[in-house]
Amino acid sequence: MKILIFNGGPHNGNTWRLTQAAKKYMKQIDNTIKFYEILLSEIDLPFCTGCSNCFRKGHKTCPHHDKMQPIINMIEECDAVIFSVPCFQGHLPGIMKNFTDHMAFMLHRPRYFRKKALIISTTGGISADSTTKALAATLPGWGFNKCYQLPITALSWNAYHPTKKDLQRTYDVTKRFYLDVKSGKAHIPGIGVLIPFNLFQAMCVGNKGENDFPTEDNNFWPKYKGMRYAPGIPMTAFKRVIGWLIYQIGKKLSQKIVITYKK
Repeated sequence: MKILIFNGGPHNGNTWRLTQAAKKYMKQIDNTIKFYEILLSEIDLPFCTGCSNCFRKGHKTCPHHDKMQPIINMIEECDAVIFSVPCFQGHLPGIMKNFTDHMAFMLHRPRYFRKKALIISTTGGISADSTTKALAATLPGWGFNKCYQLPITALSWNAYHPTKKDLQRTYDVTKRFYLDVKSGKAHIPGIGVLIPFNLFQAMCVGNKGENDFPTEDNNFWPKYKGMRYAPGIPMTAFKRVIGWLIYQIGKKLSQKIVITYKK
């Protein structure tokens, strides 16, 4: 099993310390796990410029592609991902938000359908839960199949020593995460995941503005034609019907809405 760990903070502080405890517990459960770490603070990733090249022409045209593509590949090659994200004003740290901005094209063209994530956050006082929820709301848009969350109130600025209670909670959540990844089980997607998948599929193939304003989405979605979600991911009959209805709505909208941009 290969697990990729992101340090989404500017230094190795409280959250990273707890993440290392989670890593230790997983090693105790399965000492064959191979961990790979990415410290975003050391990558020197420039700010996303909002050029929209990734949406319109494909992510390989991003001006920072040389820094992003190796990371995209590492996520693809690993079985699961741990995101270590300290709480900054109840949200993600700037360097982590910058990274997710660079990955925003995946909301239109998802790919990590069998990946699972563990999101760890600590805070000096409150809002660690809003931090993990923010990232857990984003990752399914990239395709992530399941997100586990571990928000902890550390009551400390950079001098956190996890309590016995915190460590027990870390062990419990980490074990559930590990067992789920190990099982290889794919979970049924929620309606919130089916909406963009079916809506973008319908709106980006044969739409009113396709000829005047073509985008990479038009090249991506034909391979999923007739699918209500990614192949190999289980779906109930109810979810298939919901996906089909969303697709039909998207088809109607595609004949009326044109998303313009400056060529």
